[in-house]
Formats: sequence, structure tokens, C-alpha cells
Amino acid sequence: MTDLETYRVKPGTDLDLTALPTVADGGWKKSAAKERVAQLSERLVELQELFYADGRHALLVVLQAMDAAGKDSTIRAVFGPINPQGCRVVGFKAPSELERRHDYLWRVHARAPTKGYMTVFNRSHYEDVLVVRVNQLVAKPVWKRRYEHINGFERLLADEGTVVLKFYLHVSREYQRERLQRRLDRPDKLWKFNPKDLDARVRWKEYMHAYEDALSRCSTEAAPWYVIPSEKRWYRNLLVTEALVSALERLDLRHPAPDFDPRSIKLT
Repeated sequence: MTDLETYRVKPGTDLDLTALPTVADGGWKKSAAKERVAQLSERLVELQELFYADGRHALLVVLQAMDAAGKDSTIRAVFGPINPQGCRVVGFKAPSELERRHDYLWRVHARAPTKGYMTVFNRSHYEDVLVVRVNQLVAKPVWKRRYEHINGFERLLADEGTVVLKFYLHVSREYQRERLQRRLDRPDKLWKFNPKDLDARVRWKEYMHAYEDALSRCSTEAAPWYVIPSEKRWYRNLLVTEALVSALERLDLRHPAPDFDPRSIKLT
């Protein structure tokens, strides 16, 4: 077992991302970690079916990171093995005209999972205290009060039966450069490169400060943030998969009792 608490942002923490590692292995060898992930994936498949049958809970997973940190590959590695009928991935781009005419959480709440289902947010409502803040799209008093809104929103989800887990995939600026260069160098990856991503790279320090505030102010008992060292992707996959399995196993999931006597059924 890995020590997930090492990576959990404690409520009230004054986070300094520069003090946290982007490269870690937790003492695991790569081959052993991959074997463990395979075992956990089998367990996750079992738990997802039971989770759906139980029907009392929902699961929301939030992934945030700088560009090229590995959000997509995390989703493929961790959620790829499970039944796609019970899980969906939602990505949040710039809001549409209709969405801008509502409060900023309107479009997010509409995509929260229903009971029995899992949803992964590939970027999320946190963009409204990250990119909105860094690019000064609203006044400072507006984005500052959003931390309280977000905590209240996630508390509501948790109170109504949704398990909320949030993962910040932590990488260095140099690692991002290597991954972006890989996209430029490989014809099969070039489609993923967006020159606009370089604007955020130039403002790296501003984004780190914005992330520090968001993770510090919005990691709660109901909806914890985990800072996942993500430059060794096999260890990243191990941490995220283990966090999911651990959270689901704490739910005391069970199959619903049938409303009929199966002994009375005679198949012909």
C-alpha cells in the first residue's frame, strides 16, 4: 500500500508547490508498481459494478494540471479498464454564450454524476479561480469569493451522496517543455499542440500561485485535494487508482436485496 496521506492537502494548509516533489516513486520498483496497478484495476472493475448495483452513491473525480501534465493519459490508464456505460468524462472549455448567462457553476452542476455513476472532470469549475484569475477575466473580489462557493458546492454534492476526489497532477516546467517538444517532434502527436498553450507557460509562476490558493482553500474533509507527483507516470497511475479503490471500499457497498423469491422462478 502507498501512503496516500502523504499527498493529501490538509485543510487549512498554506501550500507551497515548489516544496513538493514532481518526481517520486514511493519506494516502488516500476515493474512491481505496474503489477500492483493491474491488481487494483481488477478490483476497481469489481467495485464499479457493485457501485452501480448499490445505487446509493455517485463518484466525481476532478483532474487539474498544467498543459501536457498527463490528464488524458491518467484517464486512459485508470478508467480505461472499467465499464464505459457507468463512467463518463467531461471536459470544460471556455463557456458558451448560454453558459455565460448563468452563474459559473450552472454548467458544472448539470454534469455532476447521478447515483450509481462515475464522472471524471478533465478540467473543472476550478478554471474559474485559475485561468480566470491569471488572465484577469473578472475582478479580484469576484474570483476571491469563489473559493467559498466551490466549497459549498462540493459540500452539497458530498451531503447528497457523491464521493468527491480531486487530483492535481504535479509536474515541473522543464517536464512540460519536454512533453510539449515531443508533440512538436512527432507527427502523430502534433495535433495535440496548441500554440496558445505557450501563453500559460509564460505565466507559470502566476498559475502556480493560483493553484496554491485553490488547493489550500478548497481541500476539505468532504472533497480532498491530492497533489500527485506525475513525472513517473506509472507511479501517478498507482496513486490515483489506489485512491479510488480505497474510497470505494470505504462505502460498504452491497447488492440490493431482490423484491422476489428467486426460488420461486422456474426457467423453462
